[in-house]
Amino acid sequence: MKDKVVQIICVIAVLFLTVGCGEKNDKTKKLRDLDFDVMAAQQIPQELQEVIEEKKTESFKLTFTDEAVQYICVGYGQQPTGGYSISVTELYETENAVYVHTNLLGPSTEERKKENPSYPHIVIRLEKQEKTVVFE
Repeated sequence: MKDKVVQIICVIAVLFLTVGCGEKNDKTKKLRDLDFDVMAAQQIPQELQEVIEEKKTESFKLTFTDEAVQYICVGYGQQPTGGYSISVTELYETENAVYVHTNLLGPSTEERKKENPSYPHIVIRLEKQEKTVVFE
């Protein structure tokens, strides 16, 4: 009898865990990829350029909203040379948030020979979202 009670409790616990995990996954499930543009330096609003300039020596992640446009910014701090680039590997919407994932790509062999530091960052422009941005 005691073994039966333990088995029933285990089954109920597994059911609760399964249902709880399912609800969490629904809220983080990708609904759609978002359209975006990567901004050139001269296209970035002046106020945002000033914020980036202040933060560029350290890694940073921030958002900036200007009327109907949202900017997502990711900086990788000071790097020893120039030639770095950044790729956007994912930018998508879920029920509760916008997820963004970027990668820092290293410089070519020629660029590594130069010893001037650089401050790679990316500014992504998309339609204004009313959701929290999650940086991955």
